[in-house]
Amino acid sequence: MSAVPSPPPVLAWRDHDPAACGLPGMFLGEVDPSGDPGGAAERLWRLGARRVRLPGTVDLTGEAGPERAARTVAALSLVRDLTARAVLVDWELRLGRAVDAWRVLCHLQPPRRLDGHDGRTEPEGAERSDGTAGGGPAGEAGDPGEALRAWRRGHYLCKCLWRVGPGFVQIRDRRWGELRRFTADEPEYRTAIDRLAYGAPAGSVRPAVLDDFRGERLVLDIGVLSWWVPYRVDRWLQESMTI
Repeated sequence: MSAVPSPPPVLAWRDHDPAACGLPGMFLGEVDPSGDPGGAAERLWRLGARRVRLPGTVDLTGEAGPERAARTVAALSLVRDLTARAVLVDWELRLGRAVDAWRVLCHLQPPRRLDGHDGRTEPEGAERSDGTAGGGPAGEAGDPGEALRAWRRGHYLCKCLWRVGPGFVQIRDRRWGELRRFTADEPEYRTAIDRLAYGAPAGSVRPAVLDDFRGERLVLDIGVLSWWVPYRVDRWLQESMTI
């Protein structure tokens, strides 16, 4: 059973394009995707949502108590599951102290705003996903503006995914610049993925399996919860040999 509450109400539109979203009938209003967290993205998709805006900021800084950890995992799960459906997600992210923390999440739709643990923020005019140039210093270690520009430049669908085959699970991960494959046919790995998908206490997962996932950075620890990072695909969004 999921340890995560339902995602919060979101704003939704029927199209990716901001200009199209301004046309009559394109705004779906505030939508409450409550219910089983695993079905939230599906409910929004069936409603016609192709652009979704999350409220507030997903905060990965500091020590997260149980309630805050649950809210964070719920938001990240929705971003992940909407990304898997190619829904454009408007969201904001505040990073922790790890300089490369954004890379763990770079398979998700890039946020519209990225803050660093020291209060620095993506500069105005930062490069967008359409490739337009941005301002602010580039190349500074830990600079959220540079991190966000790199995230937007390098984002594409199916960058880090998992799938189920006959008697095995496989993760295909390109977050680090090359293809890394992780294949397991032991049933405890599939059981662990199902448990971690929407957050679970680390102690509820077999330690050896969790250590394997952590070693590949396929799990993100948020307070008392461990959360499964890759998204699942039911069909290839590109030719399977490309992915």
